[in-house]
Amino acid sequence: MNDAKISLILSTKDRADQLKLCLDHIAQIHSRIPWELIVIDNGSTDHTAGVLEIFAASVSFSVIRLYEARRGRSYGLNEALRISNGEIVAFVDDDCYVTPDHIDQVAKVFTDQKIGFAGGRVELFDPTDYPMTIATSTEMKLFPPFSVIPGGEMLGANMMFRRSVINEVGGFDVDFGPGTPLVADDTDVLIRASFSGWWGVYTPDAVVAHHHGRKAKDAVALARKYCNGSGALNLKFVLMRKTRLHFLKACYWYFLGIARRKYPIKTLFWEIEGAARYCAKRARRYLLPAT
Repeated sequence: MNDAKISLILSTKDRADQLKLCLDHIAQIHSRIPWELIVIDNGSTDHTAGVLEIFAASVSFSVIRLYEARRGRSYGLNEALRISNGEIVAFVDDDCYVTPDHIDQVAKVFTDQKIGFAGGRVELFDPTDYPMTIATSTEMKLFPPFSVIPGGEMLGANMMFRRSVINEVGGFDVDFGPGTPLVADDTDVLIRASFSGWWGVYTPDAVVAHHHGRKAKDAVALARKYCNGSGALNLKFVLMRKTRLHFLKACYWYFLGIARRKYPIKTLFWEIEGAARYCAKRARRYLLPAT
């Protein structure tokens, strides 16, 4: 029987060479804590399967491989949660590099029994990459229950949960995440954990290096994508009675920031665009017959 205390989960699609670099760093993890690695192949058509086969045969820890053909990372992550054995589940992206003490740092977070979820530090690996999708603060930050967690405060590239907590909130929302027009799958599940009454923490001690490869020319398109996700997410939580008031307040402060030119006006249009996409997706779900 698998006695893993921590499950490290990552999803990948058609990035075999990048995945190999990620796995090379995972292979260097040293910990006395029992742990397992779960890798989801989200419909790759390159040589990802071969990379995983060679890697699994070369390491001493448990490697579980899943194939998920449905488009969207959230489907695969939910399957990984279903079969995971760890009391703690940690997530890392396939373009990120962990440190050898990663498992120990994840375990340290949850020695405090009130903590249900956490995010770690995400540094830029290549200094020539554009400084986006990173979280570089060296200060710990606590998030009380019922917190509206801003996008980017904690990143899916380095986040972790008690398995009981992420199961309690129903895992990942398949309307969000890579493979869909709406990202923000990480912020969504973090917020749902917070509104289930759990404390969260940002820890600077659990560190990954993000090798995303995006340059300055990619920044506008990336910002639009994240604003789309944010707009959809805000609408989702405004529509929910439990979170409505908190998110209406957050929207008020955002609109005030637009009025005071703290945020570019174009971000408002991108947020509205994302909210409209979310409405269209919900409408299709209710109007189209089940297949």
